[in-house]
Amino acid sequence: MTETIDVFPWNENFDTGIVQIDEQHKVIVRLINQMATLLGNQSDSHSLDTIFTELTDYTVYHFESEEIIWERYLPVDSILKDHKQSHERFISEVLEIKAQEAHKSMQEVTEDVLSFLTHWLAFHILDSDMRMSKIILAMQSGMTMESAKQHTDKEMSGVMKVMIDTTLSMYDHLCTRTLDLKREINERKKIEGKLLLASGVFENTLEAICITDENSLIINVNPAFFQSTGYQEQEVIGRHIGILKFGLTDEKLIDSIWQQLGEKDHWSGEINSRNKNGEIQSEWLALSTIRNEQNTIMNYIGIFSNISRLIKNQLKLEHIAHHDPLTGLPNRLLLADRLEQAIASAKRKKEQFAVCYLDLDGFKPVNDCYGHDTGDKLLCEISQCIKNIVRGNDTVARVGGDEFVVLFNEITSSAESNKLLARLLEEIAQPILIQNNSHRVSASIGVSVYPDDGNNAEVLLHYSDKAMYEAKRSGKSRYQMYSKK
Repeated sequence: MTETIDVFPWNENFDTGIVQIDEQHKVIVRLINQMATLLGNQSDSHSLDTIFTELTDYTVYHFESEEIIWERYLPVDSILKDHKQSHERFISEVLEIKAQEAHKSMQEVTEDVLSFLTHWLAFHILDSDMRMSKIILAMQSGMTMESAKQHTDKEMSGVMKVMIDTTLSMYDHLCTRTLDLKREINERKKIEGKLLLASGVFENTLEAICITDENSLIINVNPAFFQSTGYQEQEVIGRHIGILKFGLTDEKLIDSIWQQLGEKDHWSGEINSRNKNGEIQSEWLALSTIRNEQNTIMNYIGIFSNISRLIKNQLKLEHIAHHDPLTGLPNRLLLADRLEQAIASAKRKKEQFAVCYLDLDGFKPVNDCYGHDTGDKLLCEISQCIKNIVRGNDTVARVGGDEFVVLFNEITSSAESNKLLARLLEEIAQPILIQNNSHRVSASIGVSVYPDDGNNAEVLLHYSDKAMYEAKRSGKSRYQMYSKK
């Protein structure tokens, strides 16, 4: 609910004694206070312009109503002429102030209008309208016009004049002071709102926040800090931030952090810290310096985001991107990378390696007869079988439904590779028991050798694939070396 701002409080001293005039004065006062309320609450320009138009239109109506009453009793008197001229001047001055919005904001123009209106209305009621009303009321009581004017002049001099001057002076300052006070209140409320928001963020954010003094001694932390470190408040307050949160004591890193803070007032980066239970966690730290108006360091604020889970998720995504989801073996993407590494290493060391393209014989009947679940389990068993045979620096990748590629790195002789290939054929051909059913498959393997058969990954894979089909045509369950013949 919007709080009303009364820059022009009505009181009985403004009553002229003519009911119609007094009621209209009250409407003008209400509109002035509405304008002040809109201004004080920083309403938009459209709302201010609307109330300005309403106030101007009603004031013109009030002037017309007044003049009808005054003309009834003072049709040719000079006082009526002066009164009409004051009405005209009012309209002219208000429109002149309003025209300033071409180079002033609507807020500034409205404040100027309010200042003018409060002074003018107080004077208009207490002096001009009050004088006219007293003359008319005196004439209604039986006095002649001249007697009524003399009586009014006498009544509005002395104490009455002092009261009018005092009231005018008071109302001149009341508008400005009231608006200034409202602005100050609004500004305080904004600041309080920001502080409340900041407090809410500080207390409820998932990031651990730590505030220190100029000596890096902790003076305040949020609940997330306690949760991430495992410490209690009495174990934290007054401690040096470096002891608690740069827990692995990387002196080089710490020196770099404080150096950049001194130069740029900000540092951010990844740190590893140890919590109270001794667990190491990866965190992203944003550390900032707070300075006062004299540019003296007052505080440091550290925001710690636990990225251990993020790193785990990233590693998991990388694994998914580079590995077959069924068998966990490297996929085509990772195989391509391993091939490039193998070529670079073999070229540097002047060594050989073998690319073995392996396709299972008899897998499709098992898959069709016993279902995909059995087929998947069979693939996993064979994958493990191949992994058990290869050496630590070799690679096994699944590149298709029942197709695999094996890289035998650092081959010193054809006898060495032949021995490994023979073991592969022998182990794959062993019966595999799945859900009380024994299944037997074999493998056809095509082999290309770097650098004898090619010096890039695409060629080596193509030739080993070609040799694999030659092995199938030759009777399956065998390996075939690539030959250009």
